[in-house]
Amino acid sequence: MNKIIILLTIGIALISIMTLSTTSNQFVDAGSTKKIHFTQTITSTQDPGIGHESHQLALILSPNQGTLYDGSMTFSASEPVQIVILHEINETDAKGQPTWSIDGKTIYGLSLIDLQKKSDSFEFTGAGLALHSPNSKEFTTTVSVDGWIRGQPPEIIMQKIESKKTEPSLLLSRTNVPATIPMHKGLYNGESIYYILTDSSDKEYGQKLSEKQRWKVETASSLSSTPENALQKIFVFTNGVQGDGIYGFQEEIFSSTPSQETEYSALNLVVEVTWKKGQNMVLLESVDDVINAHKGGRVEFNETGVILNTSQIIWPDGQMQIRDSNEITDELSYGGGQITEINKDEMTVTFVAHRGWGPDGRTTYCIITDATPSAPAETMGVIHSTTSSTPISNAADLFQFQNGIKGSGLLGFQPGITSAAPGDENYNPMWKIYIVEWNDPESAKILESKNDIDSFKKDDKITVSIARPMNSEYIINCPLIDPFQ
Repeated sequence: MNKIIILLTIGIALISIMTLSTTSNQFVDAGSTKKIHFTQTITSTQDPGIGHESHQLALILSPNQGTLYDGSMTFSASEPVQIVILHEINETDAKGQPTWSIDGKTIYGLSLIDLQKKSDSFEFTGAGLALHSPNSKEFTTTVSVDGWIRGQPPEIIMQKIESKKTEPSLLLSRTNVPATIPMHKGLYNGESIYYILTDSSDKEYGQKLSEKQRWKVETASSLSSTPENALQKIFVFTNGVQGDGIYGFQEEIFSSTPSQETEYSALNLVVEVTWKKGQNMVLLESVDDVINAHKGGRVEFNETGVILNTSQIIWPDGQMQIRDSNEITDELSYGGGQITEINKDEMTVTFVAHRGWGPDGRTTYCIITDATPSAPAETMGVIHSTTSSTPISNAADLFQFQNGIKGSGLLGFQPGITSAAPGDENYNPMWKIYIVEWNDPESAKILESKNDIDSFKKDDKITVSIARPMNSEYIINCPLIDPFQ
């Protein structure tokens, strides 16, 4: 497999070329320290860092061993960007902190300054400097740098970065498609929230909900073993004030929203609320209202044991990220948001449904609503839910590929493979991410089933390991759905 070798050379020759339009005296020798001063317009390219394949990077000062940059930068960009500063570290220091690497061998500490501005000024000290966008949309930037290079003489500093752009690629049809899902209205502390219903731990309950919303709720019986501290409660009314609730009465009441990050969970234990005879049945608007009505003997509770996957789309002081464009293509990356449209009038939300493979090789589609830890959640534009990391024991396994055949998968390679599909006993919309890495990327093939993974792992062709970004388990709420219903 041919690879494009990009030589990033920091030296007098390159800096001179970059800065002919600014000043003829760019460098002033000072022993092992050299002055830099230039203005340059740069167009971003795909970030070559592992795990950043769906991002864009405008490299300003190349990372090089034994080199330290120090100075100030002013920039103006076509899109809101983040500032990336890289730091030279050893292998021991790499544990427990964000890192950036092209080949997994040379590793840099990563400082990400999330300004989300199109222009700013910033002082920096580090082994490398760049502007970064967490989505795949190309941007341009004009940058002015005034500072110093310390360390090895710039004339002899050279680093080779291997680009994967010429690796074999797989382009499936209908890789990404729109999935328009009905929304429901609920309440939290007297204010409206909008949510979707995708999964139920109880088959019969799910069938009733499917008939009501005219959109299939998948059965995920393994949700019943979700730890209690990974659940919130949803109060559903069986009588009382007429409305658009699940049973035709008032809206459901939720115990938290994504704004309560340490409490929010999309997984809800259904508590049925029934007004007792002779009571004045009024609209209740909060959990406190419901609890007080219960303490006062006005309503009865029935903890059904049913667990629903009810991801919130809009809540009192926020909503899920909407993509910059509503165009959905086969080449669309996972970054930049999972929603293309929220329609309150029609009470629908349109997600990007991503194509993958089930355990037996069947085609599957999934949407993504929340994740942990925070960095991948932010990159995908979904809710960061810390409680998502709790149900590790009953989460299903989702295998994503870190190298090999380029494609539409989460990490920029072939689509992922799930360990379960709807209808399987172990199906669960909560997935624990595993990384599949080809030991010899040049021998990579398309894998389409769990048996393929097991077989190639047994033959020592691939390495499978649990994903741990930010030194934490990687869990996503990724319901498998039928986008064509």
